[in-house]
Amino acid sequence: MKDKIFGVLQRVGRSFMLPIAILPVAGLLLGIGSSFTNETTIATYGLGKILGDGTFLHALLVIMNKVGSVVFDNLPLIFAIGVSIGMAKKEKEVAALSAVIAYFVMNTAISAMLVLHGDILSNGETAGHVLGGTIASVCGIQTLQMGVFGGIIVGLGVAVLHNRFYKISLPNALSFFGGTRFVPIISTLVYMFVGIALYYIWPVVQNGIYALGGLVTGSGYVGTLIFGLIKRALIPFGLHHVFYMPFWQTAVGGTMEVAGQMVQGGQNIFFAQLADSANVAHFSADATRYFSGEFIFMIFGLPGAALAMYRCAKPEKKKAAGGLLLSASLACMMTGITEPLEFSFLFVAPALFAVQVVLAGSCYMIAHILNVAVGLTFSGGFLDFFLFGILQGNEKTSWLRVIPAGIIYFFLYYFIFRFLIVKFDFKTPGREEDTAEIKLYTRADVNARKDGAEKETAAADTDSVSTAITNGLGGRKNISDVDCCATRLRCTVKRPELVNDALLKSTGASGVVHKGNGVQVIYGPHVTVIKSNLEDYLETAPNEEYTGGEQEAAVDTVVSEEKQEKEQDGEKKVKTIVISSPVTGKAADLSTAPDEAFAGKMMGDGAAVTPEDPIVRAPEDGEICFVFDTRHAIGFLTDSEISLLIHIGIDTVKLGGKGFEALVENGQKVKKGDPMLKLDLEYLKANAPSIVSPVLCTELQENEKIRLLKTGNITAGEALFAVDIYE
Repeated sequence: MKDKIFGVLQRVGRSFMLPIAILPVAGLLLGIGSSFTNETTIATYGLGKILGDGTFLHALLVIMNKVGSVVFDNLPLIFAIGVSIGMAKKEKEVAALSAVIAYFVMNTAISAMLVLHGDILSNGETAGHVLGGTIASVCGIQTLQMGVFGGIIVGLGVAVLHNRFYKISLPNALSFFGGTRFVPIISTLVYMFVGIALYYIWPVVQNGIYALGGLVTGSGYVGTLIFGLIKRALIPFGLHHVFYMPFWQTAVGGTMEVAGQMVQGGQNIFFAQLADSANVAHFSADATRYFSGEFIFMIFGLPGAALAMYRCAKPEKKKAAGGLLLSASLACMMTGITEPLEFSFLFVAPALFAVQVVLAGSCYMIAHILNVAVGLTFSGGFLDFFLFGILQGNEKTSWLRVIPAGIIYFFLYYFIFRFLIVKFDFKTPGREEDTAEIKLYTRADVNARKDGAEKETAAADTDSVSTAITNGLGGRKNISDVDCCATRLRCTVKRPELVNDALLKSTGASGVVHKGNGVQVIYGPHVTVIKSNLEDYLETAPNEEYTGGEQEAAVDTVVSEEKQEKEQDGEKKVKTIVISSPVTGKAADLSTAPDEAFAGKMMGDGAAVTPEDPIVRAPEDGEICFVFDTRHAIGFLTDSEISLLIHIGIDTVKLGGKGFEALVENGQKVKKGDPMLKLDLEYLKANAPSIVSPVLCTELQENEKIRLLKTGNITAGEALFAVDIYE
């Protein structure tokens, strides 16, 4: 259980990194835009002629400021999308879309509750007696102010729903909505109720967050020290992102009114003040206490440790060790990436890492004591120090105080590390045994063995159906592309002669269509689940061709042919159900359809009708099971429980919905003759390979047979074919 929780927390931490990764770019734009549009800065450096109000550069810098600000203003939505992508196992784009939908649904539900309970008046103004939470505008929606917590609630929840349902198989009548299509549907429903629940729950949670934030803020310098110690101690486990994010982005890190807006979180407060820097005398050190100290040990301290390791290296290894330590130090100083240095001595001398935790943790407190208020986007390197410290001026940031503090810490790191390395003979870079490789370690070295074992387990845990499909397509090496439409698995292979139709049919396919190097395997509306499973399998499948199984395939073929040719001798017809034509036009036997899959009855049996009237009507009383996204086909269930697929034209899915107008929606009850689709026949004739339209019974039982009732001219509503049922 402990390992499972640890693994989940690691994944959560990694998922935070995707939205956090955009912050450096946004911060760069905001920092440059804010710095060089500040009237004091322009006057100080005499830049009025090139950067003054009305110049081209001033306009560009104002735009940069606005562009940077919009990222920080919409962090909750960005976190919702980023976290859902990071936590989703597969089909991540579906998780992202579902998160966006769920985010808007949740906030809209909260807004509706606020209106219903009188917290928001009809004109959008706050009534003044909110249940306990703070109302804010989120993407134009009046809702409770949840900050990035709202985005995280959506991102994590949608990821759970996505990983649970993206391969779901639904009953045949609803199978079109299975697989990945089900995720945004269930996310919408769930988050409507989540929004309703949060109206009652969030004010209590928010009050608790404010109380926790007050406790942290009230703890003063000691609280800052504890924060720094914990954050650095979590580095080896990769959990530091989970720990510091609430302090940076939520009310746990404090709240402050900036430019008339209530802002939550240390980093958000800093950037809000930066955007309004003309009206700020000194940035808040209480807000930047969670990161300003990083400049002291990243730019000064850890390079001191690197120098100590270099000086302690064996003479014959100093050159090699020096090159590695210098590059790692530069990365640490310039960008704040500390892993190459920290992880080097962590593995060979954990005691040195304990020293690093104490020294680095104390840097946060020292910066707070010195009232240093230098912000950052990601980590405390010189680039951020220059943008958000030096450029903003010492009056606003007290950045000059970092330099003497940094020099002191440089020597503390150097002398402490050198003493301990020599005293305990720690095998830091350059002090390894003569046969050992000189290298800088990373977290990957620790996890390599574990990850390798997990990959082997994943490779062994394969899907037998996907294995058969892969072999039927000639092996993974023969497959160059996998996709699907509403009913067909569409694959591109390198050598068509290796495709084994019988083996593919043994996986539940109704048929296989060959078009050059393209192979279409007919599975029906649940094909999206098959595609997802196949893509998962192909990631670990052996990269080789498959040419075996001919004998088994021949047996399957004989059995299949015998089954198809079996007569129902002596069986008695007990019932006949008549299906009418949905269009006016010309009726013909299904075998005449200019498509191998339809003509071969791979997707079901029925008839083919060439429409001459633009209206497609309900063939019988029944229900619309689904209207395809491209509106070229309709799934229909008659009141007599016959499942139909009305497919207008051949390969019309490629038209992307052009030429079709849907007159009904999913789940709608209709009567015989009710209009369902309107066709642009001229457009379809000009752009589709054919407008011959199969009308199919997609779920025929073994005791059911199709009997064509009419060919030639036919009117919508006139009997087209019969379904004879035997016992």
